[in-house]
Amino acid sequence: MADSWWLYVLDCDGRFYTGVTTDVARRLSEHRQGRSRGARFTRGAGHITLVYQVALRDRSEAQQAEARLRRLRRAGKLEVITAGLDRDELLVRLGLV
Repeated sequence: MADSWWLYVLDCDGRFYTGVTTDVARRLSEHRQGRSRGARFTRGAGHITLVYQVALRDRSEAQQAEARLRRLRRAGKLEVITAGLDRDELLVRLGLV
């Protein structure tokens, strides 16, 4: 998808951080360098790994999915990550369709 917005999940020393961006590689680099403007959560992490990413239609859809994913308990997040859900599956899982 051209000009897609991405929902991504990072494993930060065993804790999950969820975010949205138009450039996952750039954002991951910012997190790892500690230059992430809006993510104090990741600044102190010693080990940051991208564990999930999915392209979404637009910023609104990405932010809605992010908010719903953040509300899931750890087990629910792990299900999404390990299943590697695509856009449609994720939106169904999060109740957005």
